[in-house]
Amino acid sequence: MKCFLIIALVALGASVADAGGADAKVQPIVPPALQGIRIDQKLNAQVPMGAQFIDDYSKPLRLGDLLGKRPAILALVYYTCPMLCDQILRGIVHGLRPLSLVPGRDFDVIAISINPNEGPADAAAKRNEIVKLYSLHASGAGWHFLTGSQENIHEVTDAVGFHYRFDPKSKMFFHAAGIMALTPEGKAARYFYGVEFEPKDLKLGLIESSHNRIGTPVDQLLLFCSHYDATNGKYTTTVLGAMRLTTAGFLVLLIGGLAWFWRREALRR
Repeated sequence: MKCFLIIALVALGASVADAGGADAKVQPIVPPALQGIRIDQKLNAQVPMGAQFIDDYSKPLRLGDLLGKRPAILALVYYTCPMLCDQILRGIVHGLRPLSLVPGRDFDVIAISINPNEGPADAAAKRNEIVKLYSLHASGAGWHFLTGSQENIHEVTDAVGFHYRFDPKSKMFFHAAGIMALTPEGKAARYFYGVEFEPKDLKLGLIESSHNRIGTPVDQLLLFCSHYDATNGKYTTTVLGAMRLTTAGFLVLLIGGLAWFWRREALRR
């Protein structure tokens, strides 16, 4: 219950802050323990490619070792979290299941524990649980669960604007709920909030993050007439985009019709 209260309060703070233009005097009511807990969008921010971690197979690696070829979904969680983090990871799974995009082929999922006291055993246990939830036949390729030192964790969280706090009384990490889409170069391209992620949003975010190197022609058309709303972290269909798509379709039909007519006339002659 405490975890979901955190989500609600952080969301309330964000919505009130967004409405500041209408009433700048209104301030979000946030308990002292949760002040500063938020996710700041840092679009195009570079994650530290040299940050050192240990993966779920006890192998040391740099964050950059997992990037370079494909876009990635980045989840900042911790594996022994009693509720919120598990919901975020399960939300990723539910959002990815319907997609034709495949982890390890089209993109990667990178989870980094914000708890420096967790180790490879915690990461491996969570990996097995989440990969099995994604598919009983999944090999685990493309799923990476990392642990590391406080210094390296902070390098990543600071880079993407993820602000959290450890509460000694409850022995829990207070943090907001959200994930990021990274480009192959390791830049923050899109932010998605909450614990449930729409398949359409994840697909379009990954396609954009890949510089349109993945996805079908139909996906490209959908992306063409969609707009990323940075405030809500979602994609919406725009009227202008729909008009562009309609115009493009009309031009394709017109050109095709003219080509058929000219070909028929040429054959007749």
